[in-house]
Amino acid sequence: MEQKEIELLQILEKNGRLSTETIAKMMELTAEEVELMMKKLEEECTILGYSTLVNWAKVLKDERVTAMIEVKVTPTRGAGFDHVAERIYRFPEVKALYLMSGAYDLSITIEGQTMMEISRFVSDKLSTLDSVVSTVTHFVLKKYKHDGIVFDKRDDQDKRMMVTP
Repeated sequence: MEQKEIELLQILEKNGRLSTETIAKMMELTAEEVELMMKKLEEECTILGYSTLVNWAKVLKDERVTAMIEVKVTPTRGAGFDHVAERIYRFPEVKALYLMSGAYDLSITIEGQTMMEISRFVSDKLSTLDSVVSTVTHFVLKKYKHDGIVFDKRDDQDKRMMVTP
């Protein structure tokens, strides 16, 4: 991958809303060159999408429950963890799925309207899969930082009392 492509990806990762003209000035390229580079990276599936990080806690009408579920699975012969992972990521509730090292094999992040909805997902959909051996569910109580973005920015001033001898 060329250095300019990496530079473009870094810019877009920080702010996907920048215009191609602004990006072109930052990279010392033409807007057409940036557009061609973006199109190429999209076709190669290097750029998979452009998203907005929303602080849903600020939207009173839309309170969501987020859970992180650790799953121990039996890998299938010939496909390893990929087969069971594919079955799991097809559920619309699943927002993220990772193969992990440690005591559990998969880490799943899901969202629902209530804790009961999430518990039903675990008991009715996830636990019934043949490869699933056990699960542990953790509910997110408060989100402080996600994808490098601090959610509840407070005054950055240090409010601790100074202690001197």
